[in-house]
Amino acid sequence: MGDTSVMKVSSASSPAGEHGQKYLATGVSLSMRLWENAPPMDDKEPVARDYEVVGFVISGRAELHTEGQMLILEPGDSWTVPRGATHTYRILEPFTAVEATHPPFQVHGRDEG
Repeated sequence: MGDTSVMKVSSASSPAGEHGQKYLATGVSLSMRLWENAPPMDDKEPVARDYEVVGFVISGRAELHTEGQMLILEPGDSWTVPRGATHTYRILEPFTAVEATHPPFQVHGRDEG
């Protein structure tokens, strides 16, 4: 028999994190979250996380500052943040994006702070 851990998560009823993110489907080695209409904000303190991030912008604009680089993120763009890279986001206009992380961000408190 194959793996039976198939799951469906509706973003309308998924739990939210302390930073406004919605937790979507999570597998053994990969997880997803949705940032929906995140309001404009100045740079947050840079952080380095114990997971790799890939993301896709649905709407809005933001700047990603990482390891001495600045990327403008706009609808249709995708991005990566390597595991352990120091980074921060500056939201320029209401921002909606989906991120996937490996390993899953919420395991052992990786999504805190």
